[in-house]
Amino acid sequence: MRTIIIDDEPDNVELLAFQLARNCQQVEIVGRYTESTEGLEGIRSLKPTLVFLDIEMPVMNGFQLLKKTADLNFSVIFVTAYDQYAVQAFRFSALDYLLKPIDSDDLIAAVRRAENLTKINPHQLDMLRSYHPSTGVSLPDRVAMPHKGGLTFIELRQIIYCEADSNYTRFHLSNGEQYIISKTLGDVQEVLEVREFIRVHRQFMVNIHHIIRLIKGEGTYLQLTNGITVPVARQQKERLLERFGRL
Repeated sequence: MRTIIIDDEPDNVELLAFQLARNCQQVEIVGRYTESTEGLEGIRSLKPTLVFLDIEMPVMNGFQLLKKTADLNFSVIFVTAYDQYAVQAFRFSALDYLLKPIDSDDLIAAVRRAENLTKINPHQLDMLRSYHPSTGVSLPDRVAMPHKGGLTFIELRQIIYCEADSNYTRFHLSNGEQYIISKTLGDVQEVLEVREFIRVHRQFMVNIHHIIRLIKGEGTYLQLTNGITVPVARQQKERLLERFGRL
């Protein structure tokens, strides 16, 4: 894999190059850049198949750099020191990332995934940019559902609830369709709980706009707009009511 590293910290570039040489023999480093403008020219002239790209850089950040490429016909692994909240955006997209300092096992896994990935989708980049702290843009009202052919962008209001299915999550939509993705409900929770969803049970997470009523009996249940009822765990009941407020 013809590979370029772009990071404004020279030590980070050299360390990543060392880790790649030691752990990823399928990688050939054809360019190392510590200035974003030079890195952009390197992409244009060397035509890599894989780019390791820092996000926070002078002159152009990683997103701005990619926006200037004529076509994104290479895989990208973002290298970031973002905090956990900001990284949620990466977790739910088909884009890959590594947190600094880079763990060798994570690096090996990311390169293996990159070998099987198609080129980056511009819509993915636009969605990811909206999470960037410097943009001041609110969280988007859609999420990207990965599938074999690429991505499907689903409006959050269409999602009634999410259901855990082993290491997968099943999304139930208002039009009756279902999507299954290879992420746990815990992964999904990290992305959606800041966007008007709430985990009410180890197996279920619901869109609060699709809740009609809370039903008490032998247990506690929520009736949703599609007529389905889902259980509410005892320890989640008060948290749910706090989210709404009670008269």
